[in-house]
Amino acid sequence: MSDYEIIVVGGGHAGIEAALAAARLGHKTMLLTLSVENIGKMPCNPSVGGPAKGVVVREIDALGGQMGITADRTALQFKMLNSAKGPGVRALRVQSDKLEYKAMMQYVCTHQPNLTVLAGMAVHLDVADGSVRGITLKDGSRITADAVVLTTGTYMAGLNMISSEVTPGGPDRELTTEDLSASLREAGLRTFRLKTGTPQRVFTKTIDFSKTPLEPGSTEFLHFSESTRPQDVRSPEQQISCHMTWTTPETHEIILRNLNKSSMYSGVVKGVGPRYCPSIEDKLVRFSDKPRHLLFLEPESLQMDTIYVQGFSTSLPRDVQEEMIHTLPGFEHCIIKKYAYAIEYDAVDPIQMMPSLENKLIRNLFTAGQINGTSGYEEAAGQGLLAGINACMKLEGRKPLIFGRDEAYIGVLIDDLTTKGTLEPYRLLTSRAEFRLLLRHDNAEQRLLAKGHEVGLVSDERYEAYLRKMDDLSALKDHLRETVFTLDDDRVYDYLSARGYDEYSHTGVNGMDLVKRPKVTTRELLETIGEEPDAELAAKCDIDLKYEGYISKARKEAEKLQAMEQQILGLDFNYDEVDNLSLEGRQKLVKYKPATMGQASRISGVNPADLAVLAIAIRQGKGRRTKENEI
Repeated sequence: MSDYEIIVVGGGHAGIEAALAAARLGHKTMLLTLSVENIGKMPCNPSVGGPAKGVVVREIDALGGQMGITADRTALQFKMLNSAKGPGVRALRVQSDKLEYKAMMQYVCTHQPNLTVLAGMAVHLDVADGSVRGITLKDGSRITADAVVLTTGTYMAGLNMISSEVTPGGPDRELTTEDLSASLREAGLRTFRLKTGTPQRVFTKTIDFSKTPLEPGSTEFLHFSESTRPQDVRSPEQQISCHMTWTTPETHEIILRNLNKSSMYSGVVKGVGPRYCPSIEDKLVRFSDKPRHLLFLEPESLQMDTIYVQGFSTSLPRDVQEEMIHTLPGFEHCIIKKYAYAIEYDAVDPIQMMPSLENKLIRNLFTAGQINGTSGYEEAAGQGLLAGINACMKLEGRKPLIFGRDEAYIGVLIDDLTTKGTLEPYRLLTSRAEFRLLLRHDNAEQRLLAKGHEVGLVSDERYEAYLRKMDDLSALKDHLRETVFTLDDDRVYDYLSARGYDEYSHTGVNGMDLVKRPKVTTRELLETIGEEPDAELAAKCDIDLKYEGYISKARKEAEKLQAMEQQILGLDFNYDEVDNLSLEGRQKLVKYKPATMGQASRISGVNPADLAVLAIAIRQGKGRRTKENEI
C-alpha cells in the first residue's frame, strides 16, 4: 500500500489547485513544497487575470477551484478590461496584495482535510514497469504514491541571471535542483530550456507620482468567484490605484548602447524567452520603430513600500538598470529595492502528455504549469486543477475531464500544448481561441459548472443556486418578450429618443427586440417603467440578445469541430497500416500521437488529404486501436 494516493510536487499556483482538488475529492494527498512559507508566492507580477487569463480564473471557479476566491478577497483593485469592446474579449484583472494572497493560500492548504503539507526537495521520480511509484527526497527518504503531479514551476535546474552573473536558483535565488529533471530524462522524457524574467521593485516613496498618470479601477462590483459578495472585497473607495509611465529616447539609448551586456544578447541565456512578455531590451530590438513603451506601476502589498514596474523586465547589469530607470518620468530620484533579473529553467516537452495531462510514457504521472512550457499564474492554476482532478479520475477508474476548444480557455491551452507543443513560454491570448465569443467571462458557469458538480468539486447547494439563477435569466427574457414599450409613454419616448430610436410607431415594440438595438440595455429599458432588474442578470441578458446571431454561428462551427473530436485515434494507432498518407503527415502523426481526428487536424504538416485518408482507415477498422489506450 502506498504512503499517499497522490503526491503533488510544488506549492505554486498549479500545485495548490492540484493538491486541493485531489484532497477535496477525498484522496489522501501530499503537497511537497520547498518552503511552506512560499506556498502561493507571486514571484513576478502582483496581479491575477487579464485578457483570456481572467476568463481562465472564472473557469477555475466554475469547476470548484480556489484561485478566484483568493484573488477576490486579497485584491487591491478590480478592473474590467476591454469593457468598451465586444464580450468575447472582456476580462477581469485584479491588482493583488501579494502577501495577503500568499497568506490565504497557505492557510487554505494547511487546513484542508486529506492534505498533508511537507517541506522538502524532490530529486528523483521513482518509476517501475512504466508507471510512477513515488518520489525520492534530497535526504534520501522515499515517499510512495499511486499518482504524482509535478508542478515544479521554474525550480528545475533554475539559473538566475543579471548580465554575465549566473547563480543557480529558482525565483529570488531560492533552492533549485538539477537531479529531478535528470531523472525525468532517464525515464525517457524530453526536456528543454526556457527563459523568463522579472522587472525591478522600487521604493514607493521615491517615485514622483505627479508625473505618472492614474490608472483607477472599475467602480462597479466585480468578482472572479460566484461565492464572493460585496462585503468580501474592497469597495471602490478603498481600492488602491495603479499608475503608468513610459520609456523615453534616453531610456532607449542607454539600453541599446549596453545591449551586449544583457544576458539575452551576450549568449548567457540558452533558453527561449516569452514572445508576448519580452524583456525591455527585447522590445526595443523587435519594435525599433516605437518611440516609447508604456509601463504600469503596480503596488505589491499594503504591507510593503514597493512598486512593481510592469513591462521593464531586463537582465542588464545593476549599474545600467540604475541609469535607465532614472530616465523614466517620475523615477528621476527613485531607489531600487530589488534589481531585475532573468531566470532559465528546465521544462518538459508538452507533446509527451495526453489531453488529460497524464504523461504518455509514464502511467499515473501528471504535469501542470510552467513545467509544461507555459507562463502565467492563471495558465498554471487551470492546468493544476485539471491535473488534480484527472489524477483522481484515473485512480477511480473514471473518464478524464477533457475540454474542447469551444468549451473552455483551459481546453484551448491544453489542446495547443498537446497538438502543437511550444518552443517558448506559452501564454494564453484571446486570439488563440477561434470560439472566443463562446468562451466569455459572463458564461463560465453555464459552460462548466455542471461538470464541476459531476466531478464532485461543486456542492449541491451552489449548483442548485446556479439553476435558480438560470431560471431567473429565462424569466427575464420572457418578461422582455412579453412587455410592449410604446412611444406614448413619455419615459420610454425620452429614453429611446435620446438613443436615436424615435421612429417606432405608437403601437409599441417588445422589449426583447429593443434590447437587440445598439445603446439600449435591459436594465435601463426596464428602469424607464419603474422596474429594477438584477444588474448581473440584465448584463447577461444584453449579451445573449445582442450577440444572438454571432453566438449561434459560432456554435454551428463548434459542432463541426465536435464531430471530428468524436473520431478517436488513440495512442497506439498504427499509422503504418494506413496507405497514402503523406510522408510529413505520417511523421507528424507518429510523433504527436493525436487523441482524435480533431487534434490531428490541428497538427502542422497534416493536410486535408491525410485527414480524408485517416477517416477512411477508421471506417475500415485499420490502425488496431485498443479501447484501453483511447484518450
